[in-house]
Amino acid sequence: MASQRAGYRAAVLFDLDGTLIDSEPVWAAANGSLLRSRYAEMTDEILQNLSGLDSTLAMRYLHERFAWVGRDLANDVAWVEEQVRQQYAQGVNWLPGARDLLAALRREGLAVGLVTSTYRTLVAYVLAEAGAGCFDVVVCGDDGLAPKPDPAPYLAAMRHLDLPPSACVAVEDSSRGVASAAAAGCAVVQVRGHHAAPGADRHFDALADIDAVQLRELIGASVH
Repeated sequence: MASQRAGYRAAVLFDLDGTLIDSEPVWAAANGSLLRSRYAEMTDEILQNLSGLDSTLAMRYLHERFAWVGRDLANDVAWVEEQVRQQYAQGVNWLPGARDLLAALRREGLAVGLVTSTYRTLVAYVLAEAGAGCFDVVVCGDDGLAPKPDPAPYLAAMRHLDLPPSACVAVEDSSRGVASAAAAGCAVVQVRGHHAAPGADRHFDALADIDAVQLRELIGASVH
């Protein structure tokens, strides 16, 4: 886990995949290639069930779904992540409005955090494109915390920023992510979700529809 403490009074904490970057097609292609190599096909139902899972949990789901008895789970995780890494090395596809929103929050004087299920070796490509200091805290899926929908990742981010839940708002796309942030006590904005998830305070069709003012309004009045 990495963080920079600067005495912020409020923070916006972002999920990564499907929220800030359009990585879901990349992961779907990588997992789909693995399935096809074993004469199976990716479906919308499988994609939905994989949403919000870290690499290991996603692969465990696929192993159980297709009864891949005797297959090495760790090797399959490494194979899929390598396919994703190769794509990220060519550039990260930021969702419309993502970079502008991050910059606007910085101008507003808010802390900005990244709370993702993706492992740090892949997140490094995003951080390199975002630029040094873009995120004040980065929590990744291999930081040894209980995964979303457990509140542990968001609680860890808030602890490193030394902020209470009332001073934070989370931006998520998946129901697992929304549940994690809500359980941690944050206000929660859901974007691009297939269904409006219980626990979300606001829902937007796209990240480009959100501005810094709307996010600040969701943060507890006591920190303004």
